[in-house]
Amino acid sequence: MSRPTRLLPWITDDRDGPLSRPADVTESVQLGMGGQLLDHAREILPDAPPGELRFLAERLTRALDDALRVAESRGRRLDQLN
Repeated sequence: MSRPTRLLPWITDDRDGPLSRPADVTESVQLGMGGQLLDHAREILPDAPPGELRFLAERLTRALDDALRVAESRGRRLDQLN
């Protein structure tokens, strides 16, 4: 199991800086993919076979992990602004 990448040092990068723009795009993609995955889960859950349920659970776990990292990162940025 690989360790998650370290969060970017937001305090050293302004909002429109070279690190913020790609990070914002990455966060947006991660959250969008998580939303699509959740929609898919809602569609297949009533009749999904066990193999698909396991795969879905793995993907949902990864999407939730991404969403929590985005929330943590954004929370840290808000704390640094105060």
